[in-house]
Amino acid sequence: MQPFPGRIDSKLPHVGTTIFTVMSRLAQEHDAINLSQGFPDFDCAKELRDLFCTAINSGLNQYPPMAGVPVLRERIAEKMQRLYGSHYDPEHEITVVPGATYGIFTAVATFIRPGDEVILFEPAYDSYQPAIETLGGKAVFVALELPDYHVDWRKVQAAITPRTRMLILNTPHNPTATVLCAEDMRMLEAILRGTDIVVVSDEVYEHIVFDGHAHQGVARYPGLAERSFFVSSFGKTYSVTGWKMGYVCAPRELMAEFRKVHQFNAFVACAPVQYAFAEYMQNPAPYLELAAFYQAKRDLFRQGIAASRFTLMPSRGSFFQCVGYDAVSDERDTDLAIRLTREHGIASIPVSVFYNVPRYEKVLRFCFAKSDATLQRGAEILCRI
Repeated sequence: MQPFPGRIDSKLPHVGTTIFTVMSRLAQEHDAINLSQGFPDFDCAKELRDLFCTAINSGLNQYPPMAGVPVLRERIAEKMQRLYGSHYDPEHEITVVPGATYGIFTAVATFIRPGDEVILFEPAYDSYQPAIETLGGKAVFVALELPDYHVDWRKVQAAITPRTRMLILNTPHNPTATVLCAEDMRMLEAILRGTDIVVVSDEVYEHIVFDGHAHQGVARYPGLAERSFFVSSFGKTYSVTGWKMGYVCAPRELMAEFRKVHQFNAFVACAPVQYAFAEYMQNPAPYLELAAFYQAKRDLFRQGIAASRFTLMPSRGSFFQCVGYDAVSDERDTDLAIRLTREHGIASIPVSVFYNVPRYEKVLRFCFAKSDATLQRGAEILCRI
């Protein structure tokens, strides 16, 4: 193919291939254990697979309603009421989307215009800033405070300007595995009171909060729920990340604007998958039991590397474990992550890549959403380093 003969004015001139693709490819090249990218190496429930096949074979393969299959939206509404005591009207306030990342991007596209500012907490998941900049907005960063990656709410207050249009929240947090507590949510509620700021709350790990704590999401707090897009993921909840399916809940006025953008982009999400989830969600046990399932994996991995030279950092939610490596190497985390993959056969994610300007704090992120055997092999490798 001949090269494009014209001028390309990139909207994202500094963006290349994501670190997740880079590290997963490197792991494959070197036959390494892949504890980098956040996806399970085990399959989803057979019952869910069977329901998907049944939907396909029943002929449910044409366009569903733009907002999603009605019965699935009803199941989501029931779940939101059960878990958070929040009523979302399934007809007007819930939309099924092809993945949580899509939902976040669409919410940003709905409200951000050139020159608008969006507050991000960094280290930040890598899709947020490109979404903002693609639409002409400006990301304003508030760094989480070490050593435990907590939010300094005074800095959030100071970051708000007349141009602030949106704030993107993420709890449980990727990459740090921290969670926001009730006091955090009340502080944010107070800071935003009386403003026009919209919140996009990335809560894809809502069911993976450890040590008996309840997930503190925006839906629990009326002053936040009234201005927020709650974004969640079927893929993370049911171990089907490749199905790319999520949902968004928001007040009617916000959702009406969201759907205006959604209908001219993806328009709909995959129909037979929606029918499968609608049937599967009649039983809440799979998501209610998820925290215990992943806490056991977290504990197995932490116990396995406790004798290593790596320093365990808190892991309070999500399926990630961050470790410090001061006693292991003076390398930048990007260099160490590559070397561990090539020389020791284990892949991780360097946390510096989640900052707008890389901060080399000697932290690597490992994913424990893997089989026990994989985690045990990974721990053995790390104990030899």
